[in-house]
Amino acid sequence: MSRIGKAPVVIPEGAEVNVSGSHVAVKGPKGKLEFTFEPVITIKVEDGEVLVSRADDDKHNRSLHGMTRAIINNMVTGVSTGFQKELNMVGVGYKANLAGKKLVVNAGYSHPVEMEVEAGLEVEVPKPTVIIVKGIDKQQVGAFAANVRSIRLPEPYKGKGIKYADEHIRRKVGKTGSK
Repeated sequence: MSRIGKAPVVIPEGAEVNVSGSHVAVKGPKGKLEFTFEPVITIKVEDGEVLVSRADDDKHNRSLHGMTRAIINNMVTGVSTGFQKELNMVGVGYKANLAGKKLVVNAGYSHPVEMEVEAGLEVEVPKPTVIIVKGIDKQQVGAFAANVRSIRLPEPYKGKGIKYADEHIRRKVGKTGSK
């Protein structure tokens, strides 16, 4: 059995999980998420927990087992507490601000880069060099944060670029200048 797949997902207070066949809908104080899984995976709600099981030990079913449980856990966590990614900008003149529903990033290019904030996401800019992306869908939050980071990836010599707050950039030594 999958170690991740056989662990039950505890449903916190305020969250509600509805299962109909292979369709799972999770509702909580922050919003509602839905997902349709493969029909070979069985999902049950018992005693305030979601249990995920598989029919047999086929390789495809084994891989789906843990993934299904992880997605359901992320859905429950998202609607109850939400997800957040923080990005830091390092570099002279690097800054960001919000203009309505657009995130405007100045990252050393000749023009500012504008990104449309997707529905279901909340973007905050508490300081010009800090961007916080919040939402209930973990995949959507991570994808948007990765797109913002890809505007100017951090480089290893001076550490300039857009990086995650908890990311460590391995620095390299530059030219010594003498031989």
